[in-house]
Amino acid sequence: MNPVILRPDEGEHIAVGTSTAIMKATAETTCGPLSVSEATFPAGMNGPPPHTHRHTTDTFYVLEGTLHMTLGDHEIDASAGSYILVPPGVVHTFANISEEPVRFLNISAPGGLENYLRELAVAMHSGTTAVTSDLAAIAAKYDFMVVT
Repeated sequence: MNPVILRPDEGEHIAVGTSTAIMKATAETTCGPLSVSEATFPAGMNGPPPHTHRHTTDTFYVLEGTLHMTLGDHEIDASAGSYILVPPGVVHTFANISEEPVRFLNISAPGGLENYLRELAVAMHSGTTAVTSDLAAIAAKYDFMVVT
């Protein structure tokens, strides 16, 4: 494994709707243990539907703005500097309900988040994710179980 050095704005850019994820680490570059993305959500953007993971630990570190998190029945507005760890089995979602953009790191262990984001971006660009079941089918391939 070789060192990876990415400067600001470097990394694979994946546009999912109006959000952007810049992959800083992938399962490939870490030999599997984790993925790291720098995500930006514009003002008022909803994130994914409530979901859970069987094996993935999902973590979030807010860099700028405020990320609205729902963790089970608990809601929090996480401002810059906030860190949230979501263990497997916890239903969660996130959004930007503020009037300013939010930028955050999403660290997932094990890695592979990038594959989900890539496939979701392609499906959204082609218009095939209009139905929640389409999104759920994509998500299920990557340890995302949409909770309805």
